Amino acid sequence: MSTHNSYYIPNKATWPIVGTVGLFCLLAGFANYLNGSAIGVTWMILGLGVFVIMLAGWFTLQAIESESGMYNTQVGISYRMGMMWFIFSEIMFFAVFFGTLWYTRNLSVPWLGGEGTNAATREFLWPTFDAIWPTNGPAHLGGKIVDGKSTGEFETMHAWGIPFLNTLILLTSGVTCTWAHHGLLAKNRDQLIKGLIATVVLGFLFVSFQAFEYHEAYTEMGLTLGSGIYGSTFFMLTGFHGLHVCIGAIILSVVLFRSWKGHFQPENHFAFEAAAWYWHFVDVVWLGLFIFVYIM
Repeated sequence: MSTHNSYYIPNKATWPIVGTVGLFCLLAGFANYLNGSAIGVTWMILGLGVFVIMLAGWFTLQAIESESGMYNTQVGISYRMGMMWFIFSEIMFFAVFFGTLWYTRNLSVPWLGGEGTNAATREFLWPTFDAIWPTNGPAHLGGKIVDGKSTGEFETMHAWGIPFLNTLILLTSGVTCTWAHHGLLAKNRDQLIKGLIATVVLGFLFVSFQAFEYHEAYTEMGLTLGSGIYGSTFFMLTGFHGLHVCIGAIILSVVLFRSWKGHFQPENHFAFEAAAWYWHFVDVVWLGLFIFVYIM
């Protein structure tokens, strides 16, 4: 147990190793699935199951340590610094993908079209290239399938349908999360729980609408991962963001369960703070994504 003059050192943890094994199986299974292997889905399910078990075990251990009074102020500061650096790393993660989209759309496509002093680039590399956005590559790969063959044609995703609705959903979830936090600080547990329920429901509703959007893109619009650079960057950005929304909603679900159990006090609720920080980060990233991917 921590005191004001000592630092709490946790026992050796095996959960990080379990999590690593689960993620390895999940990613290996996904790679095999993309390459047409029948065992890919099985490994994905196995890896996901192991990862979920790790999350449950590790979250339970952290909750027990926190509620037992094992952490002092110094540990709380360390946790907050660690979460800040984690969110910073996530910001850099998405910055790379936004940079990829910007470079492709604003630099490489015009260069291949011979813009400015790059006329020779067009002549030597791709004389027939049309510098228009969106583009789906030199051979018009992907796109809608007609009579078993790809036409190379696809529709772009419009901003003012499901994406705009999802924007409203995610912004509203940020408000409900903040409302729940105010309830916690005011020792209003009813407000805390109601705010968290609303936030979790809105988070999973966002993911459901995105899944519907993906289904429509693949089955009706001809927009897939194989639809050139536009398709790959679109699904790369929205897919990774959707994954982060799923993770955030799961974390908030754990916080909700702990709130039902009576955990968290105004002076000791780092787990809630960390989940809220992460959720607001997801909100901000989506706003950038909505503008740069759907509108521009």
